[in-house]
Amino acid sequence: MSTTAIQNSVIADLKLAPEGHLKIDWVEAHMPVLNRVRKQFEAEQPFKGLKVTISLHLEAKTAYLAKVVQAGGAEVTITGSNPLSTQDDVCAALVEDGVTVFAKYNPSPEEYKSLLIKALETKPDLIIDDGGDLVSTLHSERPDLLAQVRGGAEETTTGILRLKAMDKEGQLKFPMVAVNDAYCKYLFDNRYGTGQSVWDGINRTTNLVVAGKTVVVVGYGWCGKGVAMRAKGLGANVVVTEVDAIKAVEAYMDGFQVMPMLEAAKIGDFFVTVTGNRDVIRGEHYDVMKDGALLSNAGHFDVEVNKPELQQRSSSVRTVRRNIEEYQLKDGRKVYLLAEGRLVNLAAGDGHPAEIMDMTFALQALSLKYVNDQYEQIGNTVVNVPYELDEQVARFKLESLGLNIDVLSGEQRAYLDSWQEH
Repeated sequence: MSTTAIQNSVIADLKLAPEGHLKIDWVEAHMPVLNRVRKQFEAEQPFKGLKVTISLHLEAKTAYLAKVVQAGGAEVTITGSNPLSTQDDVCAALVEDGVTVFAKYNPSPEEYKSLLIKALETKPDLIIDDGGDLVSTLHSERPDLLAQVRGGAEETTTGILRLKAMDKEGQLKFPMVAVNDAYCKYLFDNRYGTGQSVWDGINRTTNLVVAGKTVVVVGYGWCGKGVAMRAKGLGANVVVTEVDAIKAVEAYMDGFQVMPMLEAAKIGDFFVTVTGNRDVIRGEHYDVMKDGALLSNAGHFDVEVNKPELQQRSSSVRTVRRNIEEYQLKDGRKVYLLAEGRLVNLAAGDGHPAEIMDMTFALQALSLKYVNDQYEQIGNTVVNVPYELDEQVARFKLESLGLNIDVLSGEQRAYLDSWQEH
């Protein structure tokens, strides 16, 4: 047990640690790819003498990533990336394992920001971010800490959008690896991870049947694809709304109804937003919704479902179940908002399955090593995960499953590489 971590951390209750250790032990047993990376890090010590600050949804899988980075020689500090996704028992267990933690479940907005800043005040050399809060706070509120940061890795679609906007304006002061854009991230984490965990969160929270009902999926990116696919598997009638014509055609050819949100709002029973944008469900949509409609969000920030406009149209609001708020509209209809419009799969569930996050967090760890090795050559910009790292993670995954694939022969490779072969 680390006395320093205990003294420096801000958590809810250290006595919760035993349950947190059990959760971390469970995911460790189901994350073979990350275990493989941990052995590599233990041998190579790529972060020896460095400070790493992490901002992620603070639950067991994230905790194990922190321990893997720590095994690589780093002094690790971690904070949450969402007020409702932090698990206090996991925080306590991490502190006992020597990780400095600044996080607790459901802090006030002011406390959430102060914990984020405390994590940055450890003066990190490297960062792992989820949603861009670390990077944006560093640049806007603590520019005095920028010079020491070598670079970092970003997890989410929302975070990448923010980083690319900073990069475009010439405001980004260190390199960031766009982990979200790696094949192993969006093909598996965004599609299969989000698809399963969103419905885990909705089903455990509402205890209602999905089969036969109409599910409106707002946004058909990789997360939206996963949510729609799983809704179809549960027996729902699936409607997709989009602003991108190509994605709309894709949703149609995947067998889903496609229509504007104002039309979908009239027929939906469940709504799931996955756009990364604000106000995709708003006042005009509430005005035509069915009595009993359930609203949920799977985008990073709680801005996709416009809560102020819902509040304005309501005569009363009450909590009817844990993570379900009932909005009684002035005309008598009731609309239900899950998890305060925050990430339903994490605020009302346990997030993605361990086997899915195994691949994503292996990418995070390897990308952090990559940016540490190459930060001077990369420069202050957003870069993709090198394909070699992406493929390495996929090969580790295949090995863990006991699967083998074919290898190109010399003749086949020469054929593919030559324009004269036929």
